[in-house]
Amino acid sequence: MNKKQQMIKKMAKRAKAKSNKVVQPNPSSKPKERYISKAEREKIAAEEAAKQTDAPITTEES
Repeated sequence: MNKKQQMIKKMAKRAKAKSNKVVQPNPSSKPKERYISKAEREKIAAEEAAKQTDAPITTEES
């Protein structure tokens, strides 16, 4: 009986150690957005402006 108790205790100890190693998800840590430099922001804005000017203008001709 004593040998059986020792094995049960060892198994429980190992299981507890394994569960302690598991990293719990942290809900407060949010993925960080990628930094966009000032030059990249200007470039993106210029591309959007170019898209808006390239849009076909529809005029009705009679």
